[in-house]
Amino acid sequence: MHIKPSESFVMKLHPINFTQEEMEESFQAFVQVLLEEGTFLGRFITIYQQMKRLSDMAISNCARLLYNTELMQYLQEANFDAVLTDPVLLCGPILAEHLSIPSMFFLRGAPCGLDYEAPRCPSPPSYVPRAFTSLSDRMNFLQRVKNFIFESQNYFLCDFAFRPYAKLASEFLHREVTALDLLRQGSIWLMRIDFVLDYPRPLMPNMISIGGINCAHKQLPQEFEAIVNASGEHGIVVFSLGSMVSDIPKERAKEIAKALGTVPQTVLWRYTGEVPPNLPKNVKLVKWLPQNDLLAHPKTRAFITHGGSHGVYEGICNAVPMVLMPLFGDQMDNAKRVESRGAGLTLNILEMTSEDISTALKAVINDKKYKENIQRLSDLHLDRPIHPLDLAVHWVEFVMRHKGAPHLRPAAHDLNWIQYHSLDVMAFLLAVVLLSLFISLKCCLFCCRRCCCKKGRTKKATKAKSH
Repeated sequence: MHIKPSESFVMKLHPINFTQEEMEESFQAFVQVLLEEGTFLGRFITIYQQMKRLSDMAISNCARLLYNTELMQYLQEANFDAVLTDPVLLCGPILAEHLSIPSMFFLRGAPCGLDYEAPRCPSPPSYVPRAFTSLSDRMNFLQRVKNFIFESQNYFLCDFAFRPYAKLASEFLHREVTALDLLRQGSIWLMRIDFVLDYPRPLMPNMISIGGINCAHKQLPQEFEAIVNASGEHGIVVFSLGSMVSDIPKERAKEIAKALGTVPQTVLWRYTGEVPPNLPKNVKLVKWLPQNDLLAHPKTRAFITHGGSHGVYEGICNAVPMVLMPLFGDQMDNAKRVESRGAGLTLNILEMTSEDISTALKAVINDKKYKENIQRLSDLHLDRPIHPLDLAVHWVEFVMRHKGAPHLRPAAHDLNWIQYHSLDVMAFLLAVVLLSLFISLKCCLFCCRRCCCKKGRTKKATKAKSH
């Protein structure tokens, strides 16, 4: 939806059975549910229904692409070298398998831990926090228990997210395949992570860290440059809840507007909903804003964000402290990471009041520790031998030149679950130990019986001699 035509590539469109407006409306409906209060069970059911609707649209889109005979023939005849795709939607890996060309994955993370399960990457729950736990890598006993239990959610999430794709792939490829089968074919995993923000954890040789790939900025458009220059010594605050969330419930918007009026900074708020009646004079509503370019401006004092990975890394690259209002997905975990680094504050978007927003915003602007911490993260993040974008380009071209990267593929892919966890080896060693103990015990019992029998015969002989 956001990729526009360019001289750098050829864009080919294929028809689907819903419009862009319908998709945007579905996503907005999903966001509205997230922002509305209610009982846990009621919200869970409604969120599940909305996610199911979005998932069905994605599956429908994928099916129409795969069964588009004309498009498939074009792709076959074009002799492409690789498929670059986000594996959260499995259509790309299915296409790569059909075309028999390498697949390259570009992602932040995958549902139910498949981003480490598929590439066979070790991920001990003792210090690697699971998705949606909002835990850090420094966990006490009860937190480690929670992290371990969260593994059970993977079965539900994987079934919900990937089972329809596995069914579609099996029908299309004419053989039984699973989501793991498709993802394990990935030649390179371009991970939008950086251990400046993300907690250190093992990575496989074909998992490349490219967090901050989107941090390049350019000169501000003239209209925004004028607003920033007019802000005076107080500077500006950038406020955006992401490219897909620009309308929120009226009452929530009023609370936010009230809070924004308590700071002297000019606030640029990306918002397309009904204008709050209490909108203060220092707040400028815009339908679109050049987020990264604004964050790079020296007059930017704070960044109010939903905690998406792109926005968080832009905040780190440009050393702007953050107020985070996570909505769903990895945003809660991203917010936890920023807060644990002392680079921002997190608010619960369902429970926050105008006072909470005002207090958090004033804190990150006026308390020097937040600016110092985000500056430290920025210095660490930018101190690298090669820019993440250049690194990503290198590995994409590497896979294309060498028809994949099979030398980086671990032998773990050729082992079944029992072999991978050495359960057969442990069972064998246990059997040897038990057999040894059994034989030793039998020998001891045999020796004891022999000794007892011998003593018994000796006593009888002695008794007979005495008589």
